[in-house]
This record gives sequence, structure tokens and C-alpha cells, in this order.
Amino acid sequence: MAARRRTFRILTGAAAVCAALVSTAWSRPVPPPADVRAEAPASPAPDSPAPGAQAPVAEGPATLCAPAGVLRGAGGERAVVSLCAGSGTPVMAVSAPASCRRPGASVRYACLTSGSWTARRDGATVASGTLPGSQPYPGPGTYDVTASVHVRSTPSGVDLRGTVRATLTLTAPKQRPTHRVEVAPRTLRPGTTTTLTYRVYRDSEQGDGSARFGLIGEENTGVRISTADARCVNPLVGRAPSRDRLTYSVDCALTDLQPGRPATVRVKVRLDSACSTVVSKLGYWMPRGQALYTGGMVEGPTVGCS
Repeated sequence: MAARRRTFRILTGAAAVCAALVSTAWSRPVPPPADVRAEAPASPAPDSPAPGAQAPVAEGPATLCAPAGVLRGAGGERAVVSLCAGSGTPVMAVSAPASCRRPGASVRYACLTSGSWTARRDGATVASGTLPGSQPYPGPGTYDVTASVHVRSTPSGVDLRGTVRATLTLTAPKQRPTHRVEVAPRTLRPGTTTTLTYRVYRDSEQGDGSARFGLIGEENTGVRISTADARCVNPLVGRAPSRDRLTYSVDCALTDLQPGRPATVRVKVRLDSACSTVVSKLGYWMPRGQALYTGGMVEGPTVGCS
């Protein structure tokens, strides 16, 4: 019974949820756990329904967790860490919940985890970032996730660092993009002025025609971006009554995006002797009644310089 009570305390918090889904945690020197699979009903891909049948609904958002490691301190401090990945949305969100313990302490610790993570599929790195954090969802598959974590407790008493690992198998299909951005040409040259033509597409019947399109050059290169498009401005900076604007950035408010009718935005980019790339992004709305957080962000193409 004593051993059972110790196990229950270690698995309290976020790790208790994971324990119901996966095998025994990886910890030194035990090897990483076996694959963890998120169960989903077998069905054809959304873009290839059976003849005469409606396309199945995409798997809803879900989070899969696996025990990833146990960190130990010289004074007997202990942190049981899990790695979690979310799927069913355009991004893969990764976090590292932990439960903390210190010998002889009667207080119930809360754990704060931070650090960085890397996800590999078939040996190739497909995503990485900070903890917690998210990157575009690479699609279904088995991911080897490694994280360098810093675990601290509240109240203080546990402060540990280390590397943890877990294998997660995500089955949610990669969602088809609802918006996309194209640009021509794709290369700039120093000492020239180039007109870039961006085409912003909305390919989904969902949502509406509103979007926020922005592009920005490298601040310290002397690049200048301008446009005669009334939907676009160089962003205003500084406290009122300042009228200073960023000359290396343009922000456009688009309101008439429709499937089959993309928006065209033309800008002029002037380079001095130094090179500058121009990156772009598109924020869009997908209304759900009066819900506060709707929509998403699309990374646009990067215009290079040579």
C-alpha cells in the first residue's frame, strides 16, 4: 500500500491524465516509451470522400500527452515531466506539464515549466520552438519530441533542469488552408526599385472577406516600401501627436476577399546598396457568432535578395 500511495502522489496533476493514455514514463536510465497513439475513427481523408458520400468532419482539436522523464535534484527534489502536443487545428501546440515533489515537504507544489522543444518525424526536424509554444501542424505521423526544460515550483523548493523525451503519434489530418498569398517577382536586387505584386486568396466558403495583410523589410538596411493602394498604409509609430511612420513596412486592410476573387496588392520596394528580404503575413477572421478568439494567421512568401 505504501508503494501505491507514493505512485499516486507522483502522478498527480497533469501527469495523471497522461498515465491513462500511455505506457510507463521514460526516465534515466530507462529508454523512451513506446509509441503513443491518439485514437480516431478510421475514415477517408477529407479531400477524398467515397463516391456519393459527404466528406467526413475533420477530427476536432485534442491534446495528446506522454510521460517524458523524471528530473532529480541533489536534495531529493523530483519533477515528473510530460510532453503534450495538440492537433486538429492549423498549429501543433507543445507544452511540458510537470508535477513536483520535495522530500519531507507537506505542501502541494505547483510546477512552472519553460524551455525549448524539437519534434522530429522519420529522423527529420519538422518543428521546434519555445515551451509552451506552437508551430504550423506538419500533419499526421509519429513524432519524436525532445525538450530542454526548466522546472520550478510554487512555493519555491524545486528548481531542476534537464532533457526529456517522448514519442507521440498524432492522427488528425492536416487542415486544408483557407487562405494563401502569392507574390511576383520573388527576388530583389540592391540599388533598384522593384514593384511586387501580391495576390491574396480566400479558398474557403467559411468566414468572411476581411483580412489584414502586412509586409516588412529589414529595418537597418535602408529599404523603403511604399504603395498607392488606398487600403494600405505605412504603420504609424510613436506617441501622439507624432506622425512618424515605418518606411520599411506596409499594412493593408482587405474587406472583399471571396473564393474565386483574390485581392491584388502592389507595392514598390526600393533598396540602397544593402540587401533586404521582405516577409509577409495574413491575419483573417472566421466568425463563430460572438466568440472572441476566431480566425488565424498565414505565413506569406518571403521575397529574397541577391
